[in-house]
Amino acid sequence: MAQTDPDLRNRPPRLILGEDDLSRLPASERIRYRLVGADRRYHANDNIAEFIREGELKELRAEVQAKMADVLKALVIDTESDHNTQETAKRVAKMFIEEVFRGRYQPMPEVTEFPNISRLNELMIVGPITVRSACSHHMCPILGKIWIGVLPNEHSNLIGLSKYARIADWIMTRPQIQEEAVIMLADALQERVKPDGLAIVMEADHFCMQWRGVKDNDSAMTNSVMRGAFLKNPDLRREFLSLLSKKD
Repeated sequence: MAQTDPDLRNRPPRLILGEDDLSRLPASERIRYRLVGADRRYHANDNIAEFIREGELKELRAEVQAKMADVLKALVIDTESDHNTQETAKRVAKMFIEEVFRGRYQPMPEVTEFPNISRLNELMIVGPITVRSACSHHMCPILGKIWIGVLPNEHSNLIGLSKYARIADWIMTRPQIQEEAVIMLADALQERVKPDGLAIVMEADHFCMQWRGVKDNDSAMTNSVMRGAFLKNPDLRREFLSLLSKKD
């Protein structure tokens, strides 16, 4: 969902650049120029695919590779004679752009919707869906599972079970915090399916707690979002949560 950054409104007027001037800028600056011009937010967990033009992801990957090489140099790592790190900057750039953060740079996956001809109105649960994300505070992995509960109505759109996983993956492959990720997933599904009720539960391990800091290997975070009938009807909410406990 498009979001406007209120801070952008307080910035001084910017220089208007023509296409020739823009073409001489690095890809990251061209993309940022379009975002600022559209008053669009570009936080770590925002999708910016519509502002990226053909060929620019390849350029962006090359930029990240060069910057990552500088990071390795600042860490006093000899990437010239160390055979283990000679290609590290290239590998990390590919990983960020094409894999672990691709949800920022790729448009939403194609999702075919079907009318609810049978007028299904019973609780459906999809999960556990394995998801992988990254903490935007330390860029450490977040590994977890998601359960999705849907209470459709006769006007709801039905989507294939695999599409829930595709949408979840698209949302999660961005640097973010778990609380916001679940809300973003709920918003995307609510807009797409239009159910009477929507419930999402996510449980995940955070490597920013296991790998650094307190180094607690046993802690996990669980949070949920309840919408519509799941929020208003405690019996429905209990049914959903009780069924999840049986799936563990």
